[in-house]
Amino acid sequence: MSDNTQGGGAAAPTAGPAPSSEKGSAFRVLTQYVKDLSFENPNAPQALGNGLPQPAIDILVDVLPKQLGKDQYEVCLKLTARATRGDKVVFLVDLLYAGAFHIAGVPEESLQPLVLIEAPRFLFPFARRIVSDLTRDGGFPPLALDYMDFAQIYRQQLAKAKEDQAAAADTEASGDDA
Repeated sequence: MSDNTQGGGAAAPTAGPAPSSEKGSAFRVLTQYVKDLSFENPNAPQALGNGLPQPAIDILVDVLPKQLGKDQYEVCLKLTARATRGDKVVFLVDLLYAGAFHIAGVPEESLQPLVLIEAPRFLFPFARRIVSDLTRDGGFPPLALDYMDFAQIYRQQLAKAKEDQAAAADTEASGDDA
């Protein structure tokens, strides 16, 4: 029996062509995989007792794209979940979940949104399941991450880049006046 699974048992389906008005455009998942994974449970078994207060959980998300070759991109979704009670770490999850994508026939102005919005949007449910299973297997209730709005994250990154450019230009201009 052949089973097309990768990334800790996550099915690795391929997406058909991306909807586009451009003839011949394609957006396909070539593969997906766990690139790096760490789970720390430093205060077990004391941190696992019933009746303990809920920990504070901080979630960090980052998207790390890299061009692999012509029309091929690796997109890594970095998820970090840190749970604390007071000053003690309850658990720490670091996951780098990646996919290799074939993106062709796409206008240049559409490439960055595909890589930074659509690719992580595709990867996120698989990464979310891994985090949930890992925290459950660590003795905690499964951590169900809220769905991420990668389009909003992309817009925030664009706005920050514009602010950084403006600040750099202001610094450069004021340095020229001195």
